[in-house]
Amino acid sequence: MTTKTTPSSLPTALDHLIARSVERAGGWIGFDRFMALALYAPGLGYYANTLAKFGHMPSSGSDFVTAPELTPMFGQALAAQVSEALEKTGTDTVWEFGAGSGALAVQLLHALDGMGRGDVRYRIVDLSGTLRERQQQALAGHAGRVEWLDELPESMQGVVVGNEVLDAMPVQLLARVGGKWFERGVVRNAAGDGWAWADRETGLRPPVEVPGEHDYLTEIHPQAKAFVATLADRLKKGAAFLIDYGFPEGEYYHPQRHMGTVMCHRGHKADGDPLSDVGLKDITAHVDFTGVALAGQDAGLAVLGYTSQARFLLNCGLLGVMEQGTVAERGMAARLIHEHEMGELFKVVGFGVGEPWEAMGFAVGDRSHTL
Repeated sequence: MTTKTTPSSLPTALDHLIARSVERAGGWIGFDRFMALALYAPGLGYYANTLAKFGHMPSSGSDFVTAPELTPMFGQALAAQVSEALEKTGTDTVWEFGAGSGALAVQLLHALDGMGRGDVRYRIVDLSGTLRERQQQALAGHAGRVEWLDELPESMQGVVVGNEVLDAMPVQLLARVGGKWFERGVVRNAAGDGWAWADRETGLRPPVEVPGEHDYLTEIHPQAKAFVATLADRLKKGAAFLIDYGFPEGEYYHPQRHMGTVMCHRGHKADGDPLSDVGLKDITAHVDFTGVALAGQDAGLAVLGYTSQARFLLNCGLLGVMEQGTVAERGMAARLIHEHEMGELFKVVGFGVGEPWEAMGFAVGDRSHTL
């Protein structure tokens, strides 16, 4: 049974929890710790509380829409790559991380059934108990094939999918101020009723040198890299496809990108202040795909490819899928590939265990050379 937490009580309870963490740490915590509590504190963090998150419009009480909620054609196209990967790796299980509303799982299972892959099992690894309840409702028709886990097993085989998972992993903030590097963290504000930024000098640096002497704010991604390394260690046979918004490091740490990429989402509006309305809105950061790819490669995975979401979905047959839809349905699916929508900002990186193979999603327009 899940205890309902009202929006009015969320900030107070979460504020007290973060305050205790700050006090125990001597008055300052890194932003990664703050972000972890804001998003994942049991029952209170954004992804752990009962507030609505996914949906098309603010009127639904949601904060943002992801590709699977936008159109089922996303899952239909992705299923072609998943099916190919299952065959190439000789496995029969799909693993999804951070399954959200369960929409992608429903789409993949339905599409795989249509491809004659009714034997495929589905396992969801999700930290959110409240989202798990929603996923179970969405997947009621596939109940016998779906299993939920709270953490990665020691050993696993199959095809891993993760849509907008890496961007929600806590990041450390690095600020170059007056030519010196600092880690930007969080303290109590002067009034004692909220949060403020505070910098501490650090030996941490971005993975590449940022030219110039101007003030510069950016992120590093140890948790995302650790996740990929752990996945590489546990995945004994199979492949993985991670979809998210981000850049290769040459673009990520460009001298002109001096304001960082941390962003919040609430009511389908974006803002850049993660220290306000804590627990009531999403906090994300763009993904450094070079760092993610190297983490997988260093841990023994083969990089199957890297490309834009648009090119990946087109390679997987999205246009053919769109031809079967209505004009309105095709219009929604077009948002997946339009450059000014999701098509270019979102990227896909693929990994395989053992010898690499030619994955269909990267057949045309592979950008691995840019990593």
